[in-house]
Amino acid sequence: MGFFEYSEEETGYLKSRDKRLGEVIDKTGHIYRQTDDNLFSSVIHHIIGQQISTKAQATIWQRIKTAYGEVTPGIIYNSSVNELQLSGITFRKAGYIKDFSEKVINGEFNLNAVAKMPDKEAVAALSGLKGVGVWTAEMILLFCLERKDILSYSDLAIHRGMGMVYHHKKIDKKLFEKYRKRFSPYGSIASLYFWAAAGSKVPGIS
Repeated sequence: MGFFEYSEEETGYLKSRDKRLGEVIDKTGHIYRQTDDNLFSSVIHHIIGQQISTKAQATIWQRIKTAYGEVTPGIIYNSSVNELQLSGITFRKAGYIKDFSEKVINGEFNLNAVAKMPDKEAVAALSGLKGVGVWTAEMILLFCLERKDILSYSDLAIHRGMGMVYHHKKIDKKLFEKYRKRFSPYGSIASLYFWAAAGSKVPGIS
């Protein structure tokens, strides 16, 4: 575990591109968001977290780590769906996790290859897994692979944060794409600040 790394180079670029976002960056300061550098465990962690609270996700993840120690393809592959369910996950999610481990073990899903793919290809590969949609794939790219240009249209909190910063009631695809292009190639760093705005962590924005 570490924190998403970025510097004044990225924030300086965003500030030069957008005055309002620049003000948010100055008011908020550096944002420390935890990352997971293990792609296999990150996929499982994100599958677990779908449609449940962050607290519930953390509880289940801790149970899995307590039960298995290191979360590796071999350990998960050799566990039954019923054993996985003992941690508190649903039968469906346990099936997704088991299927993922099987694909890694048999070589159908190459973790190292995916980690080296360009963003669009990596999202396509990850979202091809059972239980992993485009939004989940994008979050894995951001919080595991630490890709710098992820600004997810599917993320409701980013929409809310954008709306608060720019005073939009609704952000359609065309408007979102305008912002995405403006912030590229540092969309991920912009995402951190929109999440901060959505979470009422930016002084003067609520």
